[in-house]
Amino acid sequence: MVVTGGSSGVGLAAAKQFAARGDEVVLVGRDPGRLAAAVEQVRAAGGSDPAHFRADFENLEEVRSLAGHLLDGYPRIDVLANNAGGMVGEFRRTPDGFEATVQGNHLAPFLLTSLLRDRLRGARVVNTASRAHQQGSPDPAALAGDPAAYSSWRAYGAGKAANILFTAEAARRWPDVFSVSFHPGVVRTNFGAGAVTRFFYKYAPFLVTPEKAGELLVWLATAPEAELVNGGYYVGHKVTAPAPHARDADLAARLWDASAAAVGR
Repeated sequence: MVVTGGSSGVGLAAAKQFAARGDEVVLVGRDPGRLAAAVEQVRAAGGSDPAHFRADFENLEEVRSLAGHLLDGYPRIDVLANNAGGMVGEFRRTPDGFEATVQGNHLAPFLLTSLLRDRLRGARVVNTASRAHQQGSPDPAALAGDPAAYSSWRAYGAGKAANILFTAEAARRWPDVFSVSFHPGVVRTNFGAGAVTRFFYKYAPFLVTPEKAGELLVWLATAPEAELVNGGYYVGHKVTAPAPHARDADLAARLWDASAAAVGR
């Protein structure tokens, strides 16, 4: 079970639950300190050291290096949980030339999944999306972004819509890889950009715990395929129609082709 964004929040909660089931867990995180702490927690949950790799998804060369380590170390990957991602407060272009939100939330996991594609035959990919996809739509022709028109919430929404579109298109192009995306709920984490947003995601009374969201990720990763829909977007345990732009097959195909060209696949 490879879990990106596995050093905190939903990813860490799911990794601990995988470990408690006896699954072999591979953690991927960006911050070395948080990653080391996560390793200790997963060890406590499962009784053995999880493999772990550091990678910053705002650097595609680090994503390629991560894929190389996974290809070298694992002849088969049963589950790839593309959970890494987040919101960027101010416009930032990565060293690879793309707007940071679309790269971190979409292009990097797209690249990682593509590089691991042969190891994922007969396996499962679970992409963490969000209901925030309703707030933005990705533009396949403008992955570099426009600083003059930047909105952190719109960019985040576009990134999450890209997760849903990627999932559906993967189901069409890679029928031997079972792909699903999901909304984890509004989760109590250190999420967001800016003090007000971070305060909300820590203290609002109706928030979902990371453990509850992790349970949903684990269910999507382990439930029999007959109980799920390949390419489906889940809210809770129900496959759900996303916003119209996030179920546009033409947009999904154009985004796939633009993403492949952008990352050299």
